[in-house]
Amino acid sequence: MEKLVVVGNGMAGVACVEQILRHAPKFQITIFGDETHVNYNRILLSSVLAGEKSADDIVLNGLEWYEKNNIDLRLGVRIVDVDPIAKTITGDDGSVTSFDKLLLATGSMPLIPSIEDVKKDGVFVFRNLDDTHQLLERARPALKAVVIGGGLLGLEAARGLQIQGCDVTVVHLMETLMERQLDPTGGGYLATKMNQMGITVLLGLSTTKVLGNGHVQGVEFKGGGSIPTELVVIAAGIRPNITLAEKAGLEIKRGIVVNDYMETSHPDIFAVGECVQHRGVCYGLVAPLIEQGKVLAATITGNKGPTYEGTVLGTKLKIMGVDVFSAGEINDKVDGSEVIRYEDPSLGVYKKLTLKNNKLSGVILVGDTGDSHNYMDWLRSQKDLSAMRRQLLFPDSSADTGLDVAHMSGNETVCGCMGVSKGAIIQAIHEKGVCTMAQLKEHTRASTGCGSCAGLCQSLLKAVAPDFQEDTKKTICKCIPFTEDTLREILRSQQLKSVQEVLDIYGNGFGCEVCKPALSYMLDMLWCGDHDEDRSTRFINDRVHANIQKDGTFSVVPRIRGGVTSPDELRRIADVAEKYNVRMVKITGSQRIDLLGVKKSDLPKVWADLGMPSGQAYTKGIRMVKTCVGTDFCRFGTQDSTSAGIELERRFENLFTPHKLKMGVVGCPRNCAEATVKDIGLVGQDGSWQVVVGGAAGKSVRKADLLITVETTEQALDAASLFLQYYRENANYLERTYDFVERLGIEKVRKETIYAPDAMKAALRDRLRKSKAHSRDAWLERDDPQTATQFVQITPLQEVLA
Repeated sequence: MEKLVVVGNGMAGVACVEQILRHAPKFQITIFGDETHVNYNRILLSSVLAGEKSADDIVLNGLEWYEKNNIDLRLGVRIVDVDPIAKTITGDDGSVTSFDKLLLATGSMPLIPSIEDVKKDGVFVFRNLDDTHQLLERARPALKAVVIGGGLLGLEAARGLQIQGCDVTVVHLMETLMERQLDPTGGGYLATKMNQMGITVLLGLSTTKVLGNGHVQGVEFKGGGSIPTELVVIAAGIRPNITLAEKAGLEIKRGIVVNDYMETSHPDIFAVGECVQHRGVCYGLVAPLIEQGKVLAATITGNKGPTYEGTVLGTKLKIMGVDVFSAGEINDKVDGSEVIRYEDPSLGVYKKLTLKNNKLSGVILVGDTGDSHNYMDWLRSQKDLSAMRRQLLFPDSSADTGLDVAHMSGNETVCGCMGVSKGAIIQAIHEKGVCTMAQLKEHTRASTGCGSCAGLCQSLLKAVAPDFQEDTKKTICKCIPFTEDTLREILRSQQLKSVQEVLDIYGNGFGCEVCKPALSYMLDMLWCGDHDEDRSTRFINDRVHANIQKDGTFSVVPRIRGGVTSPDELRRIADVAEKYNVRMVKITGSQRIDLLGVKKSDLPKVWADLGMPSGQAYTKGIRMVKTCVGTDFCRFGTQDSTSAGIELERRFENLFTPHKLKMGVVGCPRNCAEATVKDIGLVGQDGSWQVVVGGAAGKSVRKADLLITVETTEQALDAASLFLQYYRENANYLERTYDFVERLGIEKVRKETIYAPDAMKAALRDRLRKSKAHSRDAWLERDDPQTATQFVQITPLQEVLA
């Protein structure tokens, strides 16, 4: 059995090994990786830096994969020498390993500009998981950070640091951000958006020196001028790692020279990935590296035939929540070129097409990338576009998206991040029974990078998967034939303020148990509580402000803010339980006390005797805030979680929401009050708070997404307020926060809440304030004679019929 040794445990090398295994070769495979981690998705390092994913979340091939395929994995060993004659490699641990075939997948190295004192403490690069962990250890709210480099990697680092609460400045040598993908106008749109989201962008500046005595305190620029900083991240580019290739005597130019079969100048040494140069081009994106790996796998296993012809580069990604697509020639100064542009500064949309001889030679899209696959197809096919000149900027959309994706060729790349083609997706649908996005991600890894291909993946599923159920917005019910978005606009524009009025004009006149509560919530949310409330449109629980039980009795849960009560409140609870023969007194999982078995007719008297506000344990609204003891008593506490939790509950209590909403506040990352599986959670850290949203701990468990890291408790409460009101206004009725956040994506949520323009944030706060001002403790209805008849005891059957 031949020995295949792979130097490099990254995405390109392991992806190639996956392809080799599909050819069922008889190789004894050894993989060396100088990192101590298994193969992971480097594209998602920025998500780890942003706190959106953990290191485990981005693993592509776990240890079980290596074991299953009998691969000898040697982690933490850097290969320092190659002997092409003896066919051996030497590790920095002194080990010598022989090979029959050698695959170099050594990737690239960070390009460090000529900057004086660049080795000071506090200066980092951003290339691997260890770099990411070091940055996470240093990042904290209000810390000043400078990112040197305005390319893709630099902007991703800036985004991650900002979400960790840092005050970030991007310094770029060129006058245009992402100048390899964008022209000055497109780069300007992106820079404007970044400035709006709180990241300072400095263009045309050359960093010459890192300031500080031992530790970084600032950076200095050519020609004078400097800015203070406590952290510097260098992301100024990459260069192929050709050190081992040089020692092996291979032909080298900028990278390791390979032919169309991915062969080097040595018959038994091959190369793939960022370290290679093919037809004069070195590729730094994942899709070309995956294509190279397929060709190399065929060559090395004796199935030589397929060739690598190079890749028409198309970059589709999401930067700071902004969709960007770039492909082909971006320089429009080439002789014979024609340029077609469209700009809408208000929407942040920019499109530029470059044509030569009526054929597309380049495209740049910012803010709207929906037609990117059409442009990519025209670039590859070099189709004559003479007859389509009037529709080039806005190609005709097919009424059936299935017809649209049907025009794509099978080898066309759908997911540029992971190099997944249309053909691979269709194969997974037919052979694996894939019919959901989650299954598609699991089996193909498509849409697990930046996520910008999700729409195209959905269209493919819809067109090909027989059991695919499209996630479309539907009407609430048959009584009123409008989607929730349309209904909101109708209510807002026509100033409708009662459920019956809406049903009379736009519905069947009487409604049902589905649409009436939904309409009631919409009116409450839109008019901030200033509407005509019809109690008959609410569920029975909302009409009597208690949870109905199977025997027709009710449970009563008083509000105990933050789980903190007093001896006086406990005595009153005990007295009420005895006075009204409450069958069970139960401590809930939400740090509250539940009185079960209360008669409906006794509810107003129970509330009065308790003298405590309603805990809203019965409604689609704010439930509670669970807290730990924080700094008051816990020796591990870093923040006053108890006070923060009580204040959070006080600010939001009595508000209605699309579905029940639970919150948690913890004083340290030990997470005793499970804040990371709540709808809104505040996680205390040393000197900061993490605000997380969209968690779940019910039938399914979901870790909440990090919204932002802030320095003070007030900032954390404000971020929570912005999210709450945004959720109240934009979620579908009965949609939990975890479904809402997954549907929109955390980037969009951030963009429209914490990073929204000041006027938009002020409007969200104002509407929340108005809603809170109109809200009231529901149990005070005990004193309202108009609602007294609601509490007449009837039989369980009558209750159900009601």
